[in-house]
Amino acid sequence: MGLFDFLKRPEKKDAGGEFIASRNPAGRFLVDEVLTVFGRETLIGTVEGVVYPGYKVKGKGIAVIREIQRNRKRVDFAVDGDRVALILEGRTNAKKGDLLEVYQS
Repeated sequence: MGLFDFLKRPEKKDAGGEFIASRNPAGRFLVDEVLTVFGRETLIGTVEGVVYPGYKVKGKGIAVIREIQRNRKRVDFAVDGDRVALILEGRTNAKKGDLLEVYQS
């Protein structure tokens, strides 16, 4: 413990995305496949509703959507019925067949 530790701000434990700002889900995501690409959890499946990068996916854990890809190309959003890959920051611990809720952050 240093002399000036009282000046430091307390650390927030939201690195894993444990806090969800909205109460109602913006959409859902049906998981068809779970991969790990360059250390990031990647979910492949079908969207119900609307999903944007920056939204949070809630399974057993909570993760932030860093990127959405359709046909191996980055897209700005995904809508109802789209089959996409969600590249996440964090871990949801999802399995094939899980229906995950997506929240605005």
